[in-house]
Amino acid sequence: MDLLDNLVLGFSTAFLLQNVLYCFAGVLLGTAVGVLPGIGPTATVAMLLPITFGFEPVTALIMLAGIYYGAQYGGSTTAILINLPGESSAAVTALDGHEMARQGRAGPALAAAAIGSFFAGTVATVVLAVAAPPLAEIALRFGPADYFALVLFGLIVSIALARGSALKALAMIALGILLGTVGQDIYTGTPRFVLGQRELYGGIDFVSVAVGMFGIAEILRNLENERDRPALLGGVTNLWPTGEDRRRIVGPILRGTGLGAALGVLPGGGHVLASFTSYAVEKRISKRRAEFGRGAIEGVAGPESANNAAAQTSFIPLLTLGLPAHPVMALMVGAFIVHGITPGPNVITEEPALFWGLIASMWIGNVLLVLLNLPLIGIWVRMLRIPYRVLFPMIVLFAVIGTYSLAFNAFDVYAIAFFGVLGYVLIKCGCEPAPLLLGFVLGPLLEENLRRALIISRGDPSVFVTRPISAALLFLTLSALVVAALPAIRRRREEVFTEGG
Repeated sequence: MDLLDNLVLGFSTAFLLQNVLYCFAGVLLGTAVGVLPGIGPTATVAMLLPITFGFEPVTALIMLAGIYYGAQYGGSTTAILINLPGESSAAVTALDGHEMARQGRAGPALAAAAIGSFFAGTVATVVLAVAAPPLAEIALRFGPADYFALVLFGLIVSIALARGSALKALAMIALGILLGTVGQDIYTGTPRFVLGQRELYGGIDFVSVAVGMFGIAEILRNLENERDRPALLGGVTNLWPTGEDRRRIVGPILRGTGLGAALGVLPGGGHVLASFTSYAVEKRISKRRAEFGRGAIEGVAGPESANNAAAQTSFIPLLTLGLPAHPVMALMVGAFIVHGITPGPNVITEEPALFWGLIASMWIGNVLLVLLNLPLIGIWVRMLRIPYRVLFPMIVLFAVIGTYSLAFNAFDVYAIAFFGVLGYVLIKCGCEPAPLLLGFVLGPLLEENLRRALIISRGDPSVFVTRPISAALLFLTLSALVVAALPAIRRRREEVFTEGG
């Protein structure tokens, strides 16, 4: 089957009534999550994961994906209107977007974000459709040693590209890998770190870790830091940008789309890195550099295009290699596994309707985002008036019911409470929980391929450096460690995130 036949299969799957409805529900909920500061797509996907287990696999993944890229769009609304980003990648949008709103130009700012998001999402979906099949074919040639090196490379690069302390991120990955070893040994069945609890013999439940670390912990943090939200601006008028605005946003949208599509496949916060890098690039090359930070529309169009393109292309390593680029993709791996599907290169041949249906649904979702969000700005503004003290009990109740309903086991509820407190303590210590989740998801894969490679080679560790693919990936891993450790490189990495601040 060629690409055209595959796309026909994908759209025929995506246009099924139930899939369109759940795509609509996903992007609508994702936008609402992006609008409401303090929740975020990771926590939402984690808490909604249990209710999707009764869906068809393709329907569940379409909905969860819609929540993710819908949140990338929705985060810009509050960033522009009240200078409070609803999503981390929208933080840079607030620099110029809110200044435009203060000048009475909230409409053009929101329109620039919408146009950039739609164009970038559409282009990135095409990139995903074109790039995924050949990458999957290459991945099928990987042996255990190659997969071990690839997983290790992904984990280390996620440290090198992330903001904050590289040492703390490395410690979080190590802790995540350690938690992933809890349960019975994959080859001998020997219990490991179960502490006498029979519930732990099957390993720590993925949903409990995700809901606790990203749901409960975030709620505790937001309650501690709750304060009155900034006053809302007046009504939004004149949504369509002027001719001059349209001329100024063409270049940033094209450049932001290219940057986002490239950076989205990188492990770590690719969408966050893409938006900040786009802003830095636009500021550097602009002839109106003095306007940046004071209401430059390029400072809205570029980053919004970049983070939405990155949101789409972050599915490439997930669908072709089975490796998550960031925490939301790690949750998607959990969704695949729960539905009995092993994410990786075999998905494209074993589940073609799911693979191409998910890709086609992204284009449908981008169309729905444009049709929904500009007319619904008034509703999003009203939602911002809901006090967090009213929201959080409903969120906790929903998380507890969803987790308990998986196995009707009270131990899972205790587990989300434990990981919620652990996540909160880690955040207070300056440690981000995202690397922990990546380590938890990829740890068993790392161990399995390490031991399988050693079994095949009869214990000879040279297998990791004699295979060309494995040797090249290990060299890149070592290079990434050096990059993360060098003080000059570390300072430059932080400058990318603070450019224009």
